[in-house]
Amino acid sequence: MKTVVVGLSGGVDSSVSAYLLKEAGYNVIGLFMKNWHDDSVTISDDCPWLDDSNDAMLVAEKLGIPFQTVDLSVEYKDRIVDYMFREYEMGRTPNPDVLCNREIKFDVFMKIALELGADFVATGHYCQKGEIEVDGKPVFQLKAGADDNKDQSYFLCQLSQEQLAKTLFPIGSLQKSEVRKIAKEQNLVTADKKDSQGLCFIGKVRLPDFLQQQLKPKEGVIVEISAAKAQEKLDSIQEEQIDSVAISAAAVSVLAEKPKYTITDGKVVGKHQGAHYFTKGQRKGLAVGGTAEPLFVIDTDVEENIIYTGQGKDHPGLLRSALFVQESEIHYIREDLRLENGEIREVEARIRYRQPLQKAWLHKENSGLYVSFDEPQAAISEGQFVAWYDGAECLGSGVIS
Repeated sequence: MKTVVVGLSGGVDSSVSAYLLKEAGYNVIGLFMKNWHDDSVTISDDCPWLDDSNDAMLVAEKLGIPFQTVDLSVEYKDRIVDYMFREYEMGRTPNPDVLCNREIKFDVFMKIALELGADFVATGHYCQKGEIEVDGKPVFQLKAGADDNKDQSYFLCQLSQEQLAKTLFPIGSLQKSEVRKIAKEQNLVTADKKDSQGLCFIGKVRLPDFLQQQLKPKEGVIVEISAAKAQEKLDSIQEEQIDSVAISAAAVSVLAEKPKYTITDGKVVGKHQGAHYFTKGQRKGLAVGGTAEPLFVIDTDVEENIIYTGQGKDHPGLLRSALFVQESEIHYIREDLRLENGEIREVEARIRYRQPLQKAWLHKENSGLYVSFDEPQAAISEGQFVAWYDGAECLGSGVIS
């Protein structure tokens, strides 16, 4: 009888995961992660950890499984919150959900579970695990969840073979509607509970309020760059667009370059309270009116404290055809599919959660990995993750440089 520790979050997905594992004959233990209790940060009541903890406990009682709470708030602050502050301060856009899975759920939490004698850890993620044999050895696959609207493989794109070997995803083959139906049939208290939103384990926050705990306001200017000027900048970088399939290393490195703007390239249209509070592609919070189309952030300069904007979601300043991942930031889920220097591979890729997969090519060089796209991508943001796929299987990922 194998023992599984389920990360009970107080939501319907992990509740049903625990139920299904018990039904399948596993010895199930419920563990709630308390990752945040800093009342100094302005947080809404949409995701209070105390209510979640109580719901998790009620589910464990209903299922007749052991339950306990572990306090990981110190590790969460060190590995996630402090990391977020550092990234924003440098003008980058971190993804705390991907980091939380890599650093907390499938590292700190998994180690605690294994110390409790668990054979596996289970979560309520909408993804699936496969197993194949390569050169006589087992290789684990991370596959998309059966529910296209809920697939969370992108959030798990930093998992390793060692982590996957010890992980189960009980609801990965189900639709969300089926999960709720099971919860109702079993009279679980979480059956109709809304899905939590916002930062991983913190819930809904106003990001500027959250960041102002560490990053002080600093008034600067908002500059509007015309579409013509942005296109001129792009044209000066890439004199010609080369067919992505036959693209050379030199050409793709040019496509991955981003234009550098100065205050003289556009006109000042407003003021802001800190460039480090804004991210590429952002529309809300600029408080600038009177434009024919909405303004979007096309770049930020945290050194000069300037936000560069452009009108419309198709502004050329938002679009790029390639990106770069430094060598130290490349992560292969499938180690057997690691690229050699000089190798080019056709894949599908996404640069954000729920983005439809895009046709792309990986170009491996000594310095790292270039990813070029068939179609220009909007708001490629440093600090976010690019994940690449073969069909439904996520093969690897990297931090955009």
